[in-house]
Amino acid sequence: MSASLITAVELSVKPDRIDAAAEAWKAHHAASSFTGRALFRSLEGSKLLELAPVAGWEEFPALREDWAKLWDTVGPLAEGDFRRQVLGFVDAPKPIDTPLPLTPYVQMRHIEVPPGVHTAYRAWREETIYDVVRTSDEVEAFVAYHSVVSTEPGVMFVSGFSCDPAEYNAVFTSPRYQEIVRQAGDRYIAGGERGLFTEIYARVS
Repeated sequence: MSASLITAVELSVKPDRIDAAAEAWKAHHAASSFTGRALFRSLEGSKLLELAPVAGWEEFPALREDWAKLWDTVGPLAEGDFRRQVLGFVDAPKPIDTPLPLTPYVQMRHIEVPPGVHTAYRAWREETIYDVVRTSDEVEAFVAYHSVVSTEPGVMFVSGFSCDPAEYNAVFTSPRYQEIVRQAGDRYIAGGERGLFTEIYARVS
């Protein structure tokens, strides 16, 4: 089943060094005592994303040491600093049997919802977002997390798929889903440019 706690670490990389950064990050994984982590490359920019299951808070002292080594090995290839999040499992309209999706692609779907409307939002998404996800074969995994410690507070959906990204995107650009987005914007999404965003990543093999 999905990990109850995961970390998401993203790094913007110099465009001409993205391949070198991915290789360095994978070499870091191979030398690390942490297992189960997955590395992805953005289809929309020069960025790398690591998703990692965490057994519990007792792992974080060792994880901080691991991140310090990642800083030394991959950091020199970066355009900015590492963006890190700790995300806690909420529910899964498309559950998985593994801690993280094993699909070739993942999409991170972020929504910042003010606490005062969060309960209403949870009920609304069951009848709207989750209904679309459950009835769409293109979506193989869809797991809802919420920020515990994050540079991007709010809801984070981790969606996994194997089909062509254009085919997957059609699920979320249909007239029905556009109406769902409109409703969310009117009722639940916090203001600001980062209130709602999505990004697709391909697994680095």
